Amino acid sequence: MTTPRASHISGSFQQPLLCLLLAALSLPAASVPLPAASKPSKKEYALIFGTVWGPDDRPVFGVPVKIRRAQDKKPKWQVYSDHHGEFAQRVPPGEADYILTADLKGIKTADGKPLHLVSEVKVHVDYDEREDTGLHLAQ
Repeated sequence: MTTPRASHISGSFQQPLLCLLLAALSLPAASVPLPAASKPSKKEYALIFGTVWGPDDRPVFGVPVKIRRAQDKKPKWQVYSDHHGEFAQRVPPGEADYILTADLKGIKTADGKPLHLVSEVKVHVDYDEREDTGLHLAQ
């Protein structure tokens, strides 16, 4: 059996490294502990992902987005758009409709004009998929 040369390892470390490698290879399989088999704790969910767009069709940062089930009156989740105007919320898997709105109290354009949401957005989820959407703001 030939051993590969490790030219990048200095000579004083080659011999101990080779002995360590050979010792590890000669161990019986039963003496090497194996990690316990664990089931991945993957909890299923659907994902509502969206972007908040301003009147100039650019992404808007820091807009509170409220999400509720269509049959509910009050929102169950609230997320904020990031620096790319994007937001995401995990929701339970299964067939359901969700209504998305933007809470625009106190949010104005650079010239001080108030913004309003063009319309609420309805998102339908069938099971555990990702649904992409957008919220459009106007002056």
